[in-house]
Amino acid sequence: MATVFNLGQQSGLWDTTLRTDTELLTKKDLGRNAKNLTYFDLIVFASTTGELEMDDSQKKDLMSFIHDDGKGFVGIHAALDTNYTWPEYGEMIGGWFDQHPWMTFEAPIINEQPDFPAVRHFPREFVKYDEIYQPKNWSREQVNVLLSLDASRLDYSNNPRIHRQDHDFAVAWSKMYGKGRVFYSTLGHTEEAWQDPDIRKMYFEAIRWALWMTDGSTASHPRPASTSESH
Repeated sequence: MATVFNLGQQSGLWDTTLRTDTELLTKKDLGRNAKNLTYFDLIVFASTTGELEMDDSQKKDLMSFIHDDGKGFVGIHAALDTNYTWPEYGEMIGGWFDQHPWMTFEAPIINEQPDFPAVRHFPREFVKYDEIYQPKNWSREQVNVLLSLDASRLDYSNNPRIHRQDHDFAVAWSKMYGKGRVFYSTLGHTEEAWQDPDIRKMYFEAIRWALWMTDGSTASHPRPASTSESH
């Protein structure tokens, strides 16, 4: 949360309101000069986890904020481990958490979309020490995969936590939800990740993109052939 705040302040591109509750996630007038969704241009869920305390009107307002108003949403790590009983949330973000088969490890990652602003600074192949989520209710056809695990460099032996038979483990993606832009990445589990200039730049550029300050595709594409080979 501090990183998102500081990136906006240091760049002068955005002001951040930090909250650990959901009160402002509404379009209702809250009085007391309180801000509501109509004040903001983007919402970041930073490792939220679990069912957020939001009533039906708040849920409707948040989805409308993105889908109808064309505002932005950026999900960090456990934002995918959130709101399992809220179908529209899963549709908006692209799926839900379904284990992290290798826990925290030296993850071999492929940059599938090196022209996208949030991953342009990464090489074609690289390694990051982080906890990589396995998504469920997720389809490559519904998102633009930006980063993914290199399936040819993973250990599948005696691992009951692996549920995806296609071995397609996305690490970051972009998508549209109605008129709004959505970015998600599993990177950012470790404290060290937030000192990593690569990760900081990824989320900085993701927020800029979701705020419509830069251009980047949300069109889905086939899985690269090299990642389909496993052992």
